[in-house]
Amino acid sequence: MPTRALNNPASATPRIPFSPGRTRSKRRPRSRRRTTLTRPAGLALGISVLWFSLLVMIPLALLLISSVEDGWSTFWDTLTNVQTAHAIRLTLVSALAATAVNLVMGLLIAWVLVRDRFPGRWLIELMIDIPFALPSLVAGLVLLSLYGPESPLGINVLGTPASVFLALLFVTLPFVVRTVQPVLGELDRDVERAAHSLGASRATTVRRIILPALTPALAAGATLCFARGVGEFGALVILTGNRPNISEGAPMRIQSYIEVDNTAAAATVAVLLLATALTATLLVEVLTSQERHR
Repeated sequence: MPTRALNNPASATPRIPFSPGRTRSKRRPRSRRRTTLTRPAGLALGISVLWFSLLVMIPLALLLISSVEDGWSTFWDTLTNVQTAHAIRLTLVSALAATAVNLVMGLLIAWVLVRDRFPGRWLIELMIDIPFALPSLVAGLVLLSLYGPESPLGINVLGTPASVFLALLFVTLPFVVRTVQPVLGELDRDVERAAHSLGASRATTVRRIILPALTPALAAGATLCFARGVGEFGALVILTGNRPNISEGAPMRIQSYIEVDNTAAAATVAVLLLATALTATLLVEVLTSQERHR
């Protein structure tokens, strides 16, 4: 053996070429995620899913099937019908307008209730929940007594497009107030005082500090307002007069289809309203999630 190899043992050891497979084989297998769901919790989850399916998922699936049971041409003809299209458009526009108004007024009412103390505050708190407690038919009668033919104010909206907007304003008011109020009450007032001490005006503090913190609550309240407005029925029955192409809303149009035993057309309008409400909910959820990540 040459003396160079004896003096340099590293040169006598053959080099093994690098193989990626060797390193992979030495890695430890990833541990699987273990669920924290116990047997009682799993049983409760199964019962909850079954109950939710019986009440929501299965009826919704049957509704979708009923809307297309006569074919897609019937589905499209129902939506393009002049009377049906007018009812859907009136409902959606009125729901959007009522949501926009209640978004502003609900924020103002919540602000007064949270930030101010005054005599009779408890009475306002009680009255805000009246649209929740009243049956929608009673709400229609209440509005009719003030804004009907015998109105003491001389304002008669019975059978006009404004009646739809007014009815939706009444039934959707509490949603924004009750979603914004607890969030507004949890805001740290020291942050606002710090902004004032640094020279920020009141408007700047509201725009840069308060409103961003209230955005998720406002979005949730707006979504609830719009969804309730799209599906409101009872108050519209009393106040709108159900005049075709004038004051007939989409829920009233569904009732008209059911009365003539046209369940496919009724299901078609219902599916459209459902899809609109779900789209608004998903859109708001995406926007609020992006706002939280900022």
